[in-house]
Amino acid sequence: MTRGNAPAMRPGSLRPTGGGAVMASRDPLAQDVDFFPTRPWAARAGAEIVRQIDPRARSAWECAVGPGHMAHGLRDYFPTVHGSDVCVYDAPLHRARGWGVFDFTAEGDGPFRADWIITNPPFDHIETFIERAWDRADRGVALLLRAVCLEGQARHRLLHVDCPLTVFAPFSERVPMHKGFWDESRSTATAYAWFLWCKPGVGPRLPVICGKRRPLIFDIPPGAEDRLTRPDDAPLFEATNALPSPKGTQP
Repeated sequence: MTRGNAPAMRPGSLRPTGGGAVMASRDPLAQDVDFFPTRPWAARAGAEIVRQIDPRARSAWECAVGPGHMAHGLRDYFPTVHGSDVCVYDAPLHRARGWGVFDFTAEGDGPFRADWIITNPPFDHIETFIERAWDRADRGVALLLRAVCLEGQARHRLLHVDCPLTVFAPFSERVPMHKGFWDESRSTATAYAWFLWCKPGVGPRLPVICGKRRPLIFDIPPGAEDRLTRPDDAPLFEATNALPSPKGTQP
């Protein structure tokens, strides 16, 4: 994921530094690109749920695509996977995939139309990504977020009134994501979950409890990482640690 209005990343900041797990809090004053590579197996776990609740889904738009970690996982489940980001991380890959440069937080139409918008949004722009994705998706939205995003008085209306949540799907396992680099050996202290919103007429009927429709809980059981990890994931994306600074221009 990439912060929607981020300046160019500092040279070398994609390389791993320091140690320890990523905690639930992140530095809101950081000025570099908010890039947390998503494990492809976690993307596949979300795609499985999308296809379970909407078997007719055929296309996805990963709107904070980065170097393509999540898009790589989504391609196993959707015939068409579009990609865009505010920065270009790998110009040849962008050209080969037909990805675009687009600030998803901007108003108006985007460069693609898709059944589902699926992404790991930048932490500083979660609410804006929910609103924009809800407006732009044809059938639904799936966002990989920290589980604590369920909390908060200000976010309550967004999740339960303006863009009513359909499915909350927490991971039983941790999903390690580290700022600026991929390292499959590292762990994390942060709990993540998939949040899914279905457009009217799409997806399961929600239960009515105390006079109000309530979202469903889909568990992602232990063993998902082993089951959904592919042999080419690590070799493909370990190279992203050596990518140059992303550029906010057309590839």
